[in-house]
Amino acid sequence: MTDAYAPDASARQRLAAILDYFGRAGFARREPRLLQPAGVFLDRAGEDFRGRLYLTSDASGMELCLRPEYTIPICLDYLAGQLAPAALAYGGSIFRAPETSGSGKGEFLQAGIESFGRTDREAADSEILAAALEAAAAGGGGPLRVRMGDAGLVAAFLDGLGLPPVWRRRVEAGHARGLSPADMFAPPGGAGADQSGVRAALTRVDPADARRLVEDLLSIAGIATVGGRSAAEIAERFLDQATLAEGAGVPNEKRVLAEDFFAIEGSPDEAAAALRKLAGDARLNLDAALDAIDARAGFISARGLPLNDMVFSASFARQLDYYSGFVFEACASGAQEPVIGGGRYDRLLRTLGAQEDVPAVGAAIWIDRLGGAA
Repeated sequence: MTDAYAPDASARQRLAAILDYFGRAGFARREPRLLQPAGVFLDRAGEDFRGRLYLTSDASGMELCLRPEYTIPICLDYLAGQLAPAALAYGGSIFRAPETSGSGKGEFLQAGIESFGRTDREAADSEILAAALEAAAAGGGGPLRVRMGDAGLVAAFLDGLGLPPVWRRRVEAGHARGLSPADMFAPPGGAGADQSGVRAALTRVDPADARRLVEDLLSIAGIATVGGRSAAEIAERFLDQATLAEGAGVPNEKRVLAEDFFAIEGSPDEAAAALRKLAGDARLNLDAALDAIDARAGFISARGLPLNDMVFSASFARQLDYYSGFVFEACASGAQEPVIGGGRYDRLLRTLGAQEDVPAVGAAIWIDRLGGAA
């Protein structure tokens, strides 16, 4: 019989120091329930995340899981209240099964903060970044390297680039996964030779005619649904694959522009200047997104943080699809896994039941990793 994992005393002391700091900084403590509805996490992370969850069910058959993270549970608790602006802190155990097969601890200590309802977004972003870094220091962590990006800037760039919808979705997914532009625009593999001629032909006719042809062929074959998809959805998926396989709809100059955009990196001020030049040369209107970056940089500097030691990268992303603006991670020197990670997610609460988007930004601190940053 193996001993169950339990956070050691030093980790508990770090957590207590961090939560004490958050309390003094004005963040009210919340502690969501350990058991959470599993569907809300699977809907956002996909079925591949199921293997990381510790699952059970109640008497009604509803699928539940041990809390795998805090942001969504905190959001649900917030939505159950009066929806007034709020600054909330949390800290305790989260539960995720090891990514690879074999044994390993599945319980981790995490602390963090979330800010809801503030319309001065750039000021709120800088407050969350500063509070997370200062709390990590209060918990005994050493110097951390901050790397940041902006999902809103990427969205504005892709709006201006004008990619076909299927290519835009592919680039967005590739960016979230940290792929290079070359990989984002590479034709997907796995297309059989027996389909390549059909795919190529479909890209050379009017999309509406191509869609009707595929639907008619499915109808003739007596196929109404496959895997829950209707004939129309199957046709749309097939045409998307044809467009991707042929590389149709993406001129070379747009690929080069995307490569230049995602290659921009430097201090926030340096990166913003390079992005403004790229936008001006390409006649793209990125003014609102870049003004927000400049304003946020000003607030970060005003808090006494070493802005010039931070890195802004146009290619930086966190692998969660609900981020809508500022994103960041902070790592110890020489480490790959972040001690702190967070960002802005203004659209998430609407997907969880809010009547409209709610400005929201937060950050999480991995207590287990903080020990290695001391």
